[in-house]
Amino acid sequence: MIRIRFQVRGVVQGVGFRPTVYRLAVERDLSGSAWNHAEGVTIEAQGAAELLADFERVLRQEIPLPARVQSVASEAMAAIPGESGFQILESGRGSDLRPVVPPDLAVCAACTAEVATPGERRYRYPFTNCTYCGPRYSIIARLPYDRPHTAMQAFPMCPGCAREYGDPRDRRFHAQPIACPVCGPRLLLRQPDGVSTAEGEAALQGAITALKAGQVVALKGLGGYQFLVDATSAEAVQRLRDRKHREAKPFAVMFPDLASLQAACDVGEAERVWLASPEAPILLLRRRGGGAVTEGVAPGNPNLGAFLPYTPLHRLLLAGVDRPLVCTSGNLSDEPMAFEDAEALARLGGLAEVFLTHDRPILRPVDDSVVRIDGDGPTLLRRARGFAPLAVPLGLDGPCVLALGAHQKNTIALLKGGELIMSQHLGDLTNVEGADLLARTVDDLLAFFGARPERLVCDLHPDYASTRLAEQLASEWGTSLVRVQHHHAHGAACAAEQGLKGPVLALTWDGTGLGSDGTLWGGEALRIEGPACERVGHLKPFPLPGGEAAVREPRRSACGLLWAVRGAGAPPPGLAPAFEGPDWALLQAMLAKNLQSPLTSSIGRLFDAVAALAGLQARRGYEGQAAMALEFAAGNRAEMPYPWEWKDGIADPAPLVEGILSDLAAGRDAAFLAARFHAALADLALVWARLGGLREVVLSGGCFQNARLTERVSARLADEGFRVHRHRLFPPNDGCISLGQAAVAAWRN
Repeated sequence: MIRIRFQVRGVVQGVGFRPTVYRLAVERDLSGSAWNHAEGVTIEAQGAAELLADFERVLRQEIPLPARVQSVASEAMAAIPGESGFQILESGRGSDLRPVVPPDLAVCAACTAEVATPGERRYRYPFTNCTYCGPRYSIIARLPYDRPHTAMQAFPMCPGCAREYGDPRDRRFHAQPIACPVCGPRLLLRQPDGVSTAEGEAALQGAITALKAGQVVALKGLGGYQFLVDATSAEAVQRLRDRKHREAKPFAVMFPDLASLQAACDVGEAERVWLASPEAPILLLRRRGGGAVTEGVAPGNPNLGAFLPYTPLHRLLLAGVDRPLVCTSGNLSDEPMAFEDAEALARLGGLAEVFLTHDRPILRPVDDSVVRIDGDGPTLLRRARGFAPLAVPLGLDGPCVLALGAHQKNTIALLKGGELIMSQHLGDLTNVEGADLLARTVDDLLAFFGARPERLVCDLHPDYASTRLAEQLASEWGTSLVRVQHHHAHGAACAAEQGLKGPVLALTWDGTGLGSDGTLWGGEALRIEGPACERVGHLKPFPLPGGEAAVREPRRSACGLLWAVRGAGAPPPGLAPAFEGPDWALLQAMLAKNLQSPLTSSIGRLFDAVAALAGLQARRGYEGQAAMALEFAAGNRAEMPYPWEWKDGIADPAPLVEGILSDLAAGRDAAFLAARFHAALADLALVWARLGGLREVVLSGGCFQNARLTERVSARLADEGFRVHRHRLFPPNDGCISLGQAAVAAWRN
C-alpha cells in the first residue's frame, strides 16, 4: 500500500476533471482526495502500486477533452492507515483559485443523445449541457466560477438538477450552467418590434417555418446574435447580403450533420476530428462540385466555411429545417456582433423577419472561431469560441502587461504570471461600436482576472482607437506606455508563441502598418532579438494614390505601382477598363503632385496591384478579396518566378511588373501570372532569409493566411536548411498583434 500526491496543471478546472479523477480512482479501488487550488488540481491517491501506476498513466495520457493536462508532477507520501473511499474536497485549501475559466464548449455526445431521446428529462430541451460542454466564458460574470456568479443565477435549480449537481458520479457534478425544462431558460419567438409571439417548442417551430419560407432569422446563440437563412436558396442568401451590406464576402454554412457536410465539401480525417471537437470551429474546406449550397454563399471561392451545430438549439433548428443554413454574425458589415437583447432589436430589427431568442443573458460576445487544416497542421484564422480565454504559458516573466492590439481583427492580451490571456476576437475598430466594445472588454478582462497592469502597450499609429484608449488609460492609471511598431509585433508574436526570444528573422507580410520611418510598411524582413528589432530588408516603396481609398480599390495600387516603375503614361490595355472617364488622369495628377499618395512597402498592396493588372479584381468588396482571387487563380500550378532587382536588401518589383506586362501582352492568362507571382514571393523570402543569416525564420502577417503562399515559402526555406516557424495557437493576421505587443513589453525588462 503506497500513497502518491499528484500536482496537475492545465485546463483542469470547470471541465469535469475532478469527477473524472473520482471515477478513475474508484474504478481502481484507490482511496484519497482531489481538490482545486491556485496552480491546478492536487490529487492524493492511495492503493496498490500497480493500480497507482495505471492511474498515473491515465492522468498523463488519456484524460478526455475538454480537460487539457499540461503537466503532472508526483511525489511519494506516507500512507494513511485505515483510509477508505475517495472524495472531492472543497476548492481552495488556503489559497486563491488560479484564474482559469474554460471557453464555451460544443455540446457533447451524451447531451446530444439526451436531447434526441424521447422520455429523457431533457428531450428537445435546447439549453441542455453538462460539465463537459455548454456555455462558460460567455455567461460568467466573475470568479470563482460558481453559479451565483454566472448568468444562471436567475434560474434556481430544481430538485432533479440539484441532485445531479451534487453527485460526483454524475457528469453534471458542479456543472454551473446546469438546466432542464423545469428550472432553466426558455425560448421566445419575437417580432422585430420586440413583441413575443410564441414560447418553447412553439417558438422553435415558428423559426423553422420562417427559415423554410426563405426568411431571415436572428438567433440568440451561445455568444451573441446570429443571422440564419436557407443556404440552398439564392434569393434568401441575396436578401441577407443586401440587408447586411455584405456584397461578396463569404458566409459560413452550418450543416445538419456530417453526412450533409461531406456531400458539399472534401473532409479529411483531421477535419473530421476538428468538426467533432469541443471547439467545433468553422473549418475552411474545399467545395465539391454541385451540391445543395447556392454559389452566392461564397461567390468565386473554391472553399466554404463549414461547421456543425455546436449547441442543442442549433441542432434542433437544423434538424427541423433539414438543410444547410447560412450562420453568420448578427451585425451590419464592420460592426461588432450584437449580444444584448435590447441592442439586438435596435440594431438588427430591420434586417430579420423574426427573432428566436431566450431569457439566459449573454454577458460578453464570443464569435465563432475559424480554422484551416494545412498539410502540416491547423492554422487558426480567428480565435474566439472554443479557445478564448484559455491561458497559454509562454514563459514571458516580468510585470503585468496589457496590450491593446491592432485596429483591425482586434484582440487584447493580458500577460500575467508568465501566462498570456488573449480576449476573444473583437473585430475592427473602425466605428464607434467597435471602439466601445474594446473599452468594455478591457474593463471586463481586468476585472475578471483581477489584474492591475504595470505596463500598457499599443501600436505606433496615433489614430487607432486602441492607441487612443491606451493613451487615456496610461494617463488615468499613471502607467508607463510602450509603443510597438506593427510588424515588430507580428514577428514577436510568432516568436513568442514558438518559445523563441531570438535572434530570429521575421518575414512580416500584410496590408499596411505605420513604420518607424513614417511610411506604410507591409513587406518586411526584420531581425528580432528580444525587444530589439532591425529592418534587414523590405519591398521598395511605391505610392498609393488616395491612401485608404487604395485599400478598397486594387486598381489604385496598380496605378501607383506602374507609376513607380514606368512613371506617367497610359494604363496598359488590360487595366484600362477598370478606369472610367477622368479617373486615370486624376490619379496620375495626384501622383505627379505627391498629393495624398503615401509610400508603402506592403506586399498586401502588391497583391492588390497584381490582381488588378491580371484583370481579376479592380475594386474589392471585402478585405483580402483581391489577394484571394490571385491565390485561387494560381491553384496548384507551377511556373517560373518573376524576377526582382536587389539593392542592399531592398527588393525592387520593377522586373516583376515588366514581366507581368510582357506576359499580358503575350496573351497569358491570370492563372499563369498568379502562379509566377507566388513563385516570385517564395524567391523573395529565400533571398531575405539568406541575407538575414539566421537559421530561425518566423512567418507572420495577413498574407500568410494564403495557404499557397505559406506552403511555398515554408518549403523553399526548409529546403535550404532554415527552420521555419508559423502561428498555430494564434492567427497570423492582426489577431496576433496584442500577443506580439505584450511579448516586446515583457522582453524589455
